[in-house]
Amino acid sequence: MKKRIFRGLRTLLFVLLAAASLQLDLVAPAVQAVTQADIDALQDDADELSEQRAELENQLEALADDKSQALARKNLLDSQIAATSAQIANVEAQIAQYNTLITQTQGELDQAEADEAHQMEVFRQCVRAMEEGGTISYWSVLFNAADFADLLGRLDAANEIMEFRQSVVDDLRALQEEIAAKKADLETQRASQQEAKETLEATRADLDQQRAEANALVAEIQSNENEYQDALDEIEAEEEAIQAEIVRLSRELAAASGDTDVALGGYIWPVSSRRITSPFGNRNTGIPGASTNHKGVDIGGVGYTSEVHAAKAGTVIVSQRSSSYGEYVVVSHGSGNTTLYAHMSSRSVSVGDYVDQGDVLGITGSTGISSGPHLHFEITENGSRVNPLNYLTGYIQAW
Repeated sequence: MKKRIFRGLRTLLFVLLAAASLQLDLVAPAVQAVTQADIDALQDDADELSEQRAELENQLEALADDKSQALARKNLLDSQIAATSAQIANVEAQIAQYNTLITQTQGELDQAEADEAHQMEVFRQCVRAMEEGGTISYWSVLFNAADFADLLGRLDAANEIMEFRQSVVDDLRALQEEIAAKKADLETQRASQQEAKETLEATRADLDQQRAEANALVAEIQSNENEYQDALDEIEAEEEAIQAEIVRLSRELAAASGDTDVALGGYIWPVSSRRITSPFGNRNTGIPGASTNHKGVDIGGVGYTSEVHAAKAGTVIVSQRSSSYGEYVVVSHGSGNTTLYAHMSSRSVSVGDYVDQGDVLGITGSTGISSGPHLHFEITENGSRVNPLNYLTGYIQAW
C-alpha cells in the first residue's frame, strides 16, 4: 500500500510539474486595446446622429418649395450633410474597432485552444498514472495504517492525488467552455461588423443624395435671380458684413500684439489643384442675371476630401459657418492682411490658433452658396480684397 501511495505521489509530482510548466509557458500580459463597451459607446453616438438627421429632415420638409426660405433650407442641408458625414466617420470607427476586437478574440481563442491541448495532455498523464498506480482504496488506507499518524499521512497523500485529478478535469472543462464562448463571440462580432459595413454603404448613398440636393438648390438660386433676389441680396450683405468684421479683427489683433508692420505677399497655393474655375472681379458664369463682382477666386479640381492649407503663416481670427461662405476660416497675417478659405466641408482650426504656412485648416467641400466642391479663396491687403492670381502663378484657366 505504501508503494502504491508513493508511486501516486511521484506521479502527482510529475503531473504538478507539467501543470506548472503550462502556467509558465502561457502567462502573458492581457491588454485589450478595444472592448465591446467601446463599440457600444460609438453606437450610442450614432443613434444620436440619426436622431439629428431625422429632425433636420423634418425641418427641411417644412420648408420645401418655399423660395423665401432658400437660405434657411441650404443651411439645413449643410447641417444634414455634416451630421451624415459625422455618422459615416462614426461607422468607419466602429468597423475599425471591430477589426481590432475580432483580432483580439481570435488570439484569445487560439490561446485557449493551445491551453486545452496542453491540459488534455496533463489529463492523459493523470489517467496513465491511475492505471500504473491502481486506484486508491480509503478502506485499505484505514486498516493498513500502523498508527494514527501514519493514517493521517496516508489520507493526506490520497486526498491530494484525488483533488489534483479533479482539478485537472475541472480546468479542462473550463477551457472547453471558454473556447465555446470565444467562438460565439467571434460569430457575433463578425455579424455586427458586416451589419456596420452595410450601414456605411447606405449612409454614403444618403450623403451623395444630400450633396446633390444642396448643389441643385444653389444652382436654382443662381439661375433664377428674379425669384431669389431677396436671398441674393442677403448673401451680398452678409459677405460685406463679414469682410468689415475681418478687417476689424485683424487690425485689433495687430494693435494688441504691438506688431503693426505688415509684409505683404508670400502666399502659396491653399490646395493642390491649380484649376481656377471663377476669377476675381466681374465675372459671367453663363447663367442669365448671375454676373457678379467676385471677391476672390474659386479653385476647382477638388472634391470632398482635399486638404486646405494656410497660404501664409498667421493667427486664426475666424472659424465658423455662415449662410454665404458655409464653413470658412480666416487667417490674419498682420494689420489688414488676411486670407479667407470658404465652402469647406469641415474645419480643423479654432480662433486664436497660430498656423504656419502649409498647415491644414480644413477639408474642401460645398457648404454655403456653392453648387459643387471647390475652394473660394480671398486675400485682403491693407483692408481691401486683392486678386489672388497676382501672387498665385501657374494656374489653369477653366472659366
